[in-house]
Amino acid sequence: MSDLEDTNSAMTTGTRYPYRRPLPEAPLLAAATGRRPAHRPVWFMRQAGRSLPEYREIRAGIGMLESCFNPELVCEITMQPVRRHKVDAAILFSDIVVPLKAAGIDLDIVAGTGPVVADPVRTASDVAALPRLRPEEVGAVTEAISLLTTELGDTPLIGFAGAPFTLASYLVEGGPSRNHERTKALMHSDPKTWHALLGALADTTIAFLKAQLHAGVDAIQLFDSWAGALSQADYRTFVLPHSERVFAEIAEAGVPRIHFGVGTGELLGVMGEAGADVVGVDWRVPLDEAAVRVGPGKALQGNLDPAVLFAGRAAIEREVRRIVGEADRAIAAGATGHIFNLGHGVLPETDPAVLTDVVELVHSL
Repeated sequence: MSDLEDTNSAMTTGTRYPYRRPLPEAPLLAAATGRRPAHRPVWFMRQAGRSLPEYREIRAGIGMLESCFNPELVCEITMQPVRRHKVDAAILFSDIVVPLKAAGIDLDIVAGTGPVVADPVRTASDVAALPRLRPEEVGAVTEAISLLTTELGDTPLIGFAGAPFTLASYLVEGGPSRNHERTKALMHSDPKTWHALLGALADTTIAFLKAQLHAGVDAIQLFDSWAGALSQADYRTFVLPHSERVFAEIAEAGVPRIHFGVGTGELLGVMGEAGADVVGVDWRVPLDEAAVRVGPGKALQGNLDPAVLFAGRAAIEREVRRIVGEADRAIAAGATGHIFNLGHGVLPETDPAVLTDVVELVHSL
């Protein structure tokens, strides 16, 4: 067996995934898998985005979805916060609706609104007509990943996708929704159609994640952005089986799997059952309390309130230290590690220098 073949065998749990960069010292991967990192890892959701002047400059005049299908642009935008902030991971610049667009669903990302779907999905025939994603349809994304794995050196690359429930909400509502009334109405009035819809979207999510894993990402995050709108009973009945299938289908890749939702404090326990190695926590629940809700055997990620980044140096340092202390107590209570992050994404008006300072502070603690 060659050295390359031996490394490939060691880094994956099967033969379906190709060579992946060996990153045994990467703090993020260590913290996510129950090992002791050289320092506490930190990255930020939405770190490659509107808070960076270099991002706004390079995106000028280019639509969001157009940007997501340009490999060179994706590579550059993904690299920008790694260069500037020295974070411990890059996250692929993309959007959760990219696989839907790639599969042929008529949608666009409208500035100031978000994803808007031309023909909402609300009936059994609408679900039956949904296209399934083929790997070649996200070739631009996998090409960007290939560029990034060369560019990143020892920094891990996180791939991601939207969870079936959140994708379903966009499709059923036709865009972002405050109350998700059409989504919940379909869920309760026609469970058969609902489960068919989430099954189809799970297929697309799995295909998109597997394409990223084959291209060489080092971890994945499943975003269930709107799951916090659900009761625990509804989540367990209508959502959990489909998220479980997503995590199960990608388990053989042998990379850390992160699960995150907003406003999901009351769902942390059941979300912890879905199969991820790391559970993301928004800013509403202290990490030591989150560890009790999630249960032992999982790492936690989070959870500085993004708005605190506007409060000045003293307040930011106080909050960062508080969260690190809560994370240490979470580990003492059975969590297997901690990845420092925000409790949601970087707000567009955030001063990038503040993010750099937070990284330096976390690394020093």
